[in-house]
Amino acid sequence: MARTRSRTGPPVRFSGLLAAFSAVLLSAGALAATAPAAGAADADLARNGGFEAGLDGWSCTGGSGAAVSAPVRSGSSALRATPAGSDNARCSQTVTVRPDSSYTLGAWVQGSYVYLGASGTGTTDVSTWTQSAGAYKQLTTTFRTGPATTSVTVYTHGWYGTPAYYADDLTLTGPGGDPVTVPATPTGLRAGTATASSVPLSWAASAGATGYRVYRGGAKVLDTAATSATVTGLAASSAHSFQVSAVNAAGESAKSAAVEVTTAAAGGGGNDGGLPARALVGYLHSSFANGSGYTRMADVPDSWDVINLAFGEPTSVTSGDIRFSLCPVAECPNVESEAEFKAAVKAKQAAGKKVLISIGGQNGQVQLASTAARDTFVSSVSRIIDTYGLDGLDIDFEGHSLSLNTGDTDFRSPTTPVIVNLISAVKSLKARYGDDFVLTMAPETFFVQLGYQYYGSGPWGGQDPRAGAYLPVIHALRDDLTLLHVQDYNSGPVMGLDGQYHSMGGADFHIAMTDMLLTGFPVAGDRTKVFPALRPEQVAFGLPASTQAGNGHTSPAEVTKALNCLTKKTDCGSYSTHGTWTGLRGLMTWSINWDRFNNWEFSRNFDAYFGR
Repeated sequence: MARTRSRTGPPVRFSGLLAAFSAVLLSAGALAATAPAAGAADADLARNGGFEAGLDGWSCTGGSGAAVSAPVRSGSSALRATPAGSDNARCSQTVTVRPDSSYTLGAWVQGSYVYLGASGTGTTDVSTWTQSAGAYKQLTTTFRTGPATTSVTVYTHGWYGTPAYYADDLTLTGPGGDPVTVPATPTGLRAGTATASSVPLSWAASAGATGYRVYRGGAKVLDTAATSATVTGLAASSAHSFQVSAVNAAGESAKSAAVEVTTAAAGGGGNDGGLPARALVGYLHSSFANGSGYTRMADVPDSWDVINLAFGEPTSVTSGDIRFSLCPVAECPNVESEAEFKAAVKAKQAAGKKVLISIGGQNGQVQLASTAARDTFVSSVSRIIDTYGLDGLDIDFEGHSLSLNTGDTDFRSPTTPVIVNLISAVKSLKARYGDDFVLTMAPETFFVQLGYQYYGSGPWGGQDPRAGAYLPVIHALRDDLTLLHVQDYNSGPVMGLDGQYHSMGGADFHIAMTDMLLTGFPVAGDRTKVFPALRPEQVAFGLPASTQAGNGHTSPAEVTKALNCLTKKTDCGSYSTHGTWTGLRGLMTWSINWDRFNNWEFSRNFDAYFGR
């Protein structure tokens, strides 16, 4: 969370991270050039790559594409696609390919910032681009499919705010894939521990499946790319029958054998840290001031269900020694005394609120690179929790706190010390304080949803090692995690499960990013390594409270659209969610102080939406 100590304006640190994001995209294309080239006898698999048959075989976002007669590179037609607003004019088609095989993708393009790429490769997705092509210029990249990959999506797109681009003579050369057949019926369907309103399900993967459909009582309730899902919105103490089918381009398998489940009684099942069904989470600038001003704990309105104290910070990056103190009087003239602060914390808790210490933030880089640092982290964080009588911990590691060592490629079994030691430290804290310990996390999209495309430095090295680096932490602690609220701001465009890039600032971004967490997704496009869906009651999404608080501010009207789409499947725009997430926990914001500065616009909208 880009939370600066600056007194004069919003944070800007993410310009470096956005540059790194662009570097990831570019490195993927550069790395792909090292893969073996396709054989001379291989066929061109792209359909209508010269656009002589109009847009037959192609799908362009937002109606942005058209076949035109000029300018063309050859033949009588070419593609023209025009970016508009948050749409980068992506035109794509899905092609059947052969697993573990090499392919060459090429196209002739004209225009500013034209991209050519392939996704769903099962290895590392590739992308290449040209900044300014006044005449047709050839783009070429290569890739190798994964051991279970039977189709890939090839695409072109432009960039936001630029004029129309043109593409012609697109080819994908390599061995043709076997005809796609309907996947086998899934097996091993089982249910986890049901809550009063939800049932977690899991099953074995079906060969050739690109997705799965979950049925309740014979009616489809959701689609997912993962081999697990959580069905929500159920009544307490109610009986249900679930089945699952596998799908791909050829069709849908038969439904699996049914599993019968009864939800828990009202108020039973699952540990949610004692949060209300709809929770509003906010960060309170307790240790510093900035342009929003200092807000005393006793002055925090009742709207806020979780109050994260910003911040506990380390004595040095690698010490693991976390310290927290109230803002100095010289910086915050209206700061309360420590005794008044502790009394206010108790009063909030008596009113049913949770008060946590948030570790990290923009300035608090924490790298638990040794077991000594891990143990110091546990003891120092425990000291803060005990001193102020807090309810738990918020992990807000940013910047270079978390990154993956080269060769650490499986989020399910991490080997990087800073990852392994953090997981161990949090488990120790959870064990010390018991089931009522509240654990929340506030990662940036770069460390979570970007993992759908890129994970760590990649199989050949060279990518940003921070890409997706939160995923092993979230996964290892998912049974202890009370709430994950990803920062949907200070972010570059991120690809969603629809294969499109989504940009912050509107409902679409929050819908796409949150749907990924509630659906699950293959990490780095590898369908053998699927990040399982989180339960809806474990998920909120984060926004700036005002335009001054951070980049990506979302108006109340757009926040309402996002909530409607995710919980009711209305107002979804162009993105279709993979389920209706009635149990979504709520919202997080940076920050309570900035919301006060903005006349409580954020919290008032939340309360009005949920009728509180």
